[in-house]
Amino acid sequence: MLISLLISFVGSVGVNNMLIIGAAKISERFNWPSLLYIFPYVLTPIFIVIFTLIFLFSTRKIVRDLITLEQGLQIISEGNLNYRVPVNRQDELGRVASNINHMTEQLKQQIAKERELEQSKMDMITGISHDLRTPLTSIIGYIELLKSESFQDKAEYNRFIQNTYNKATHLKKLLDDLFEYTRLNAVNTQLDLKTVDLCQLLEQLLFEFEPLAQEHGIRIEKKLGDAPIMVSLDSDKIARAIDNLLMNALKYSFKPGTIHVRMSVQHNHVTIDVENKGMPLTIEQKNRLFDRFYKVDYSRNSEGIQSGSGLGLSIARNIAELHQGFLTLKHTRNVFIFQLSLPSNIQ
Repeated sequence: MLISLLISFVGSVGVNNMLIIGAAKISERFNWPSLLYIFPYVLTPIFIVIFTLIFLFSTRKIVRDLITLEQGLQIISEGNLNYRVPVNRQDELGRVASNINHMTEQLKQQIAKERELEQSKMDMITGISHDLRTPLTSIIGYIELLKSESFQDKAEYNRFIQNTYNKATHLKKLLDDLFEYTRLNAVNTQLDLKTVDLCQLLEQLLFEFEPLAQEHGIRIEKKLGDAPIMVSLDSDKIARAIDNLLMNALKYSFKPGTIHVRMSVQHNHVTIDVENKGMPLTIEQKNRLFDRFYKVDYSRNSEGIQSGSGLGLSIARNIAELHQGFLTLKHTRNVFIFQLSLPSNIQ
């Protein structure tokens, strides 16, 4: 634009100088001295006209691109975020067009992210409603049977009481999972870090888990090593993460079957592997396995074990990430290896 102004000014001055020289020669040749008195009054309008014509000619492409830019902004402002302004220049206007396209792409991604977040919230509400309603409905049903004394004998009465208790315990577990998940996702989540023997902690968890596994035809094979592994961590949260991994393996293992638990120290990380065999997953199921409230279809049934909230693996991954570690899945055919890796900080 500045160059166009300079060209227009220089061109206008040049033409005006030529006109002045021409007027002087004409006045001298034809002896018209009055022409030199009249000419200065028309010189300024001529300069303005010449300047305007040269400026419009030299800026015609810029004006055309500005109109294209304005039309593109109008299209984008009407909600068409797929439209992109043509970038035909390498100057300031070209950079403006590129920035508009970048802004539009960022806006499109932000809107898509907000829609995904909104859908996630709706899925979360739906999941909570469904998961809490199922045991609650059963509890209400059993209480109504007990109120109306619709039982045949003491044994059936005791069975109703036990089933009510089991459903209430399940409901509490679902609420605990939900509370734990929201707590782990809070901005100000704090870890109660203490130096503990991770090997001893895992031994204790497996000792408590083994009777439940045997009840469902599952054998535990462990390879933990003998040396203490002293790590700075939040023992309650890590115990929760490991327990979630063990329960997941128990629910979806072939029965009878075996769950392999291994622990090793590699470089600056302690790795805990929980391996089991079960029904293979599709690619979509594998990609969504750590999503909150996601449950694999009932073809991977838990064979008598109450279904969870769909938060177990998500909670375990959040706990790992809070400890600056990670939780991954290695899935080959019907073999599943969940790998929990934590910074070792071995002392």
